[in-house]
Amino acid sequence: MKVMLRRNAAGHLIVYVAKKDLEEEVVKQVAADRETILTLANGWELAILSSEEPLQLPKTVEARRIV
Repeated sequence: MKVMLRRNAAGHLIVYVAKKDLEEEVVKQVAADRETILTLANGWELAILSSEEPLQLPKTVEARRIV
């Protein structure tokens, strides 16, 4: 699924999932192999392919839901 990553006014990473009309803050970010696992405030875990660091935001990326 496509998700948009951005930073809010407080500087926290926010994920927006358009198909679900869901916008949540990232509470945990873990690098694994070639992916980054993002844990959202609602408990969802999304895996995105690791790209350049630091991320140039806002950015739309392909993600898959783990939990």
